[in-house]
Amino acid sequence: MKDKLKIGILGTGARGVDCFGQILKNRDDVEIAALCDTNSVRRRAAAEILNITPNLYASVDEMTAIEKLDAVIITTKDSEHYICAKKALLAGWNVLVDKPLATKAADGKELIELAKKVGKTLMIGFNLRHSPVLMRLKELIDQGTLGRIFIAENREFYDGGRTYMSRWNRFFESTGGLWIHKASHDFDIFNWLLGFPKPLRVSSFAAVNVLDKKHLPFELEPGKTPGPGCNTCPYQDKCQDKWILDDNAMKLWGEEAVAEDGYIKNLCMYTSEKDNHDNGLAMVEYENDIKVSLFETFIGSKSDRIYTIVGDKAIAEVSLMNRRITITPRWGGEIVTYEVPYVEGTHGGADPALVETFCKVIRGEITVNSTAEHGLLATALGQAAEMSRRQHRMVEMSEIL
Repeated sequence: MKDKLKIGILGTGARGVDCFGQILKNRDDVEIAALCDTNSVRRRAAAEILNITPNLYASVDEMTAIEKLDAVIITTKDSEHYICAKKALLAGWNVLVDKPLATKAADGKELIELAKKVGKTLMIGFNLRHSPVLMRLKELIDQGTLGRIFIAENREFYDGGRTYMSRWNRFFESTGGLWIHKASHDFDIFNWLLGFPKPLRVSSFAAVNVLDKKHLPFELEPGKTPGPGCNTCPYQDKCQDKWILDDNAMKLWGEEAVAEDGYIKNLCMYTSEKDNHDNGLAMVEYENDIKVSLFETFIGSKSDRIYTIVGDKAIAEVSLMNRRITITPRWGGEIVTYEVPYVEGTHGGADPALVETFCKVIRGEITVNSTAEHGLLATALGQAAEMSRRQHRMVEMSEIL
């Protein structure tokens, strides 16, 4: 067997531990050599949960000064992706940035130039690219099954997405906005499915319509204040939206970790301060008269991404959760439904496939499929959508790119 790849993880939160950490530790060609997190409780707990003994670091600077790694995976707050990726590239490491590339297109451009200069891989963690359902849809589109595509939509329902109002994700400063943090996945899928046409302009509307103090799902009682976190909230038995951390999560975000940096992972999603949306609608106009829309809501008891892709030969209707693609021909004929087989692993098997791709790229066996340039384009679309939402206007992509 080839020498094991020495990989570090920057950020020991849910993605760093429960996703990438768990996947990497079960590979026989990888060693998780280092973990980095500003919270000492969290980085020690991450090693314990993963049952590994890596070197532990409090900062990227400390880690780059000591470690000799093949690659790092960045799962920090979005606002830290740029500086972490920059320092990792300057250290001579290959980099996988869990989406987004950065929270500003200008920072993404700088990272792309730096990666070229130092000759290292800068790959984006667009795990939806590795979804078996969307990969099959891409094949059908590339085969010409739908013909010339001119309009498409994605409606995303996310049960549990309401927790974005409980974590750091609720702040624009940390994310660049949820049109970047959450929707960069979805903008990238549109770009990829359509063959990367040039986006021209973006409009969006978004708001907090449900997850605020005015819409608590229970009656308040005298002298009882909800929150601050669900684990200690006196209304646990009344709130249908409570999010109780399990034992492993408490190791990472329990009282000891909170005492160190004050971060509570499961703040009351209703009473927490926030400036990101809990629902929204974005539209993109591309060259060649192609139009797409993205609808997302973090309210409700349903989780799915439901795509409709319309071409001049047929319509594709897709349910990601049901792993189903239905093709309806334009002028009649047989309606064909594809039931895509289940694949083991988080995000419908997409996360393990993403890691497999990254490892092969590092070894030089294949080329990158989700490039930094793709990440830049998705960030730019998200940035435009945030500008549109907050400035109440249509945004020309030439303002950003």
